[in-house]
Amino acid sequence: MAIPEHFLSELIARNDIESVVSSYVNLKSRGRTKVGLCPFHGEKTPSFTVYPDTASFYCFGCGAGGDVITFIKKIENLDYLDALKFLAHRSGLTMPEDVSVNDAVSKLRLRILECNREAAHYFHDMLYSDKGKEALAYFHSRKYTDKTIKHFGLGYAPGDKSLIEHLRSKGFKDDEMTAAFLCKKGEYGLYEIFKNRVMVPIIDIRGNVIAFGGRVLDDSKPKYVNTSDTLAFKKSRNLFALNFAKSVAADELILCEGYMDVIAMHQAGFTNAVAALGTAFGEEHANLLARYTRSVVLLFDSDEAGQKAAKRAIDILRPTGVNIRVVSVPSGKDPDEFLKNNSANQFREILDKSASDTEYKLLGLAKQYDISKAEGKTQFLSEAAKLLSQLEDLVEAEIYSNKLADDMGVQRSVLWSQVENNRLRRQRKEKKTQIQEIVRKNAKEMMAVNPDAQLYPRAANAEEKILGLLLLHNDYVKSVTQWITPEQFVTAFNKGLYELIVERSKQNLLLELSFLAEDFEENEMAYITKMLHSAQLLSGTKEELKQFVDVLIEESQKRGAEHPETMTDEEIMEYMQQLKNQQKGKIQ
Repeated sequence: MAIPEHFLSELIARNDIESVVSSYVNLKSRGRTKVGLCPFHGEKTPSFTVYPDTASFYCFGCGAGGDVITFIKKIENLDYLDALKFLAHRSGLTMPEDVSVNDAVSKLRLRILECNREAAHYFHDMLYSDKGKEALAYFHSRKYTDKTIKHFGLGYAPGDKSLIEHLRSKGFKDDEMTAAFLCKKGEYGLYEIFKNRVMVPIIDIRGNVIAFGGRVLDDSKPKYVNTSDTLAFKKSRNLFALNFAKSVAADELILCEGYMDVIAMHQAGFTNAVAALGTAFGEEHANLLARYTRSVVLLFDSDEAGQKAAKRAIDILRPTGVNIRVVSVPSGKDPDEFLKNNSANQFREILDKSASDTEYKLLGLAKQYDISKAEGKTQFLSEAAKLLSQLEDLVEAEIYSNKLADDMGVQRSVLWSQVENNRLRRQRKEKKTQIQEIVRKNAKEMMAVNPDAQLYPRAANAEEKILGLLLLHNDYVKSVTQWITPEQFVTAFNKGLYELIVERSKQNLLLELSFLAEDFEENEMAYITKMLHSAQLLSGTKEELKQFVDVLIEESQKRGAEHPETMTDEEIMEYMQQLKNQQKGKIQ
């Protein structure tokens, strides 16, 4: 797939990285860079940095990095071509006609979406057919109206191979059905994954049917079957009903445990309800919520598992900076069950009485101790001080500390002193852990992209500096090609990147990050971006570049001596002469 250079240039010019990233991340100026909380992992202090000068980004916490195309690929869960389409649509550009037909991955992704859409229509039609009578009765027993059923596109999967026949009649191939996780290939041919289940289509914010959830009509197991990750769907990066909720999400989103709860909530008028999809609530879900709202209400089941999930969600959401409240539904009921037997106004009263996440945790903590006794009160206050020390907002921490001290009948200064001591200890520990985590992730990233670097660290470091400087100073390429050949690079990945840079330079093609994004995966782009930023810290002179070249030549010769079978006659003679010169120096 060859993307015309003029098109890429125009695309990048119209989508400067600062404006694109700002629509997802709250950025603040720090010198010539912009910083914010990383959208790809949870963090309390900003380590995500945008570099307008090089049109790139890099997170020092998780190692994500690249250009504007890489950013959109990662945050929107798109492949390269679809990321280009996304940015083209954003900036009013038309994709070149000869590009879209050539990308096999993008074409398959499009076919999966088309297959899903057709399957959704089929499931909905089946619900109102003779085959779906029991399924329709099930939805009605949950008090879902036909209007709600139509709104969410609910359906029924009989699982009798009629879906396969229907999709084949529409021109879909067996491989496309399996890629969409609608079918699997078995010993006796293709079979349907969803059998005798009510179906809930999962729709993304752009209106595409990206997946399905299927629930049994009885108590058989498994209760739910959900679409596995496909080219069109990543469950960790999507939320059910966000396509509806996003229009009213600015002030508040309600996070439920499952999509059945969400459907009941929307029917009752709470159209800002969403849920995670077939997986535990995670960092990517939290970052997605934070992109659309300032406040999140956790509405989980009242059982032990639900309350445990709520506490975990609080810890994941906290680093995003959103306000968090927690709702406890009376009598141990889930939201769906409560709404069946109570009015929307009664449920609104419960929402209005919801506790902040800190209050919720303190109340839960108080239940673990007998605070009517001195020992129990001491243990409770000790644990409460640890909890309050985790709050980043000192004003918030002090307010809760003072209120708790008053309620417990102890001096405010005593409890606050304990909170402060815990906070300082935590910060020291977190700083140490953060440094260790960054080192570990960088090492892991290097091993994944360039495993040779661990074996030859000095050579790899020189290579990275050379490549970074060449990306910053394209006019140096001609000089470097006279000093060193690709064969003198010690690590395979860096050698390949050097060859690409040299080849593009010969063809007078641009060497900015965005013009490399087509040839490299996300983790590789992050590695290259780190080279670029490391080189920015250097003086950038050609003399400095030559020093790194000399180091690499020396390391290349050492490696050649370890593997003489790979050396040419000229390299062997040059290496022998170098050894003689070194020996003369020792004698003198």
